[in-house]
Amino acid sequence: MATPLAPDRLVAALRAEGVTVVEHDGWRTHNRSGHGAWGPVAGVMIHHTVSTGTDGTVRMCRDGYAGLPGPLCHGVIAKDGTVHLIANGRANHAGGGDPSVLQAVITETYGERPPAPRVHEGVAGAVDGNARFYGFECVNLGDGKDVWPAAQVEAIERVAAALCRAHGWGARSVIGHLEWSDWKSDPKGPGMPGMPTVRQRVQQRLGKDPAKPAAPNPPAKPAPKPSYEPFPGTDFFRRTPRSPILTAMGRRLVAEGCGRYRSGPGPQWTEADRQSYAAWQRKLGFTGSDADGWPGPASWAALHVPNT
Repeated sequence: MATPLAPDRLVAALRAEGVTVVEHDGWRTHNRSGHGAWGPVAGVMIHHTVSTGTDGTVRMCRDGYAGLPGPLCHGVIAKDGTVHLIANGRANHAGGGDPSVLQAVITETYGERPPAPRVHEGVAGAVDGNARFYGFECVNLGDGKDVWPAAQVEAIERVAAALCRAHGWGARSVIGHLEWSDWKSDPKGPGMPGMPTVRQRVQQRLGKDPAKPAAPNPPAKPAPKPSYEPFPGTDFFRRTPRSPILTAMGRRLVAEGCGRYRSGPGPQWTEADRQSYAAWQRKLGFTGSDADGWPGPASWAALHVPNT
């Protein structure tokens, strides 16, 4: 199990995996604090909302309803694949579940599916899933007729891979609500390939560079220049380079309140650059050797260094 990601690090991980993220007001502090533990976390749980429409669903999941206070998840995955972040911390999404499933997820020692759950909320022996799982609700009626678009399923794959990559988990740390509690059936419906297939796709993605499409096609013509500089690789910085990319990076670090420069920044990599970048990593929630000042892909993607 692991310590939950700090909000900025969660956003950085999602965006580095190619997820389109919408951050809703107050999501970093919106949670069920005081109503139980949050963490250590063991995995990611996928749900469907039994609702339609993005705006109304986001409000419902943020605020809850009679008998079930919000937030009801950490993020809502819309039909178009956009992920709406609404909470950070404990959320009312998983409820009580089977301890044998939790143990199988922690150890990742099951085959195609975790053991069939035999308990649920309110049953003796059920364990608190709200403390142990990130929860993502997907907009779907759950009536067996409402279709899951490919963009939404891909977003599930990317969200799950982002969190697994950030924590060093494998795909067996990703489960559906129906695999946690014996009285749940989500996620289901046409277009939803089932959790074993979702896990296969997540595991395949974990073996690739983040943010790359699962099956890229060669472009018919040169792609337009991206808005931000792509990550040039850790070795680039360790060679103490001289490049306009470093000037652009330094300016972004200063704009984020992380500048540790006496003058500049300039195009030559210096110790001031490394100290400034370490401050940025700490701002994202990285600690220890993960905040050593040497840029990595997730923190670089979150910095949004403009093209030079």
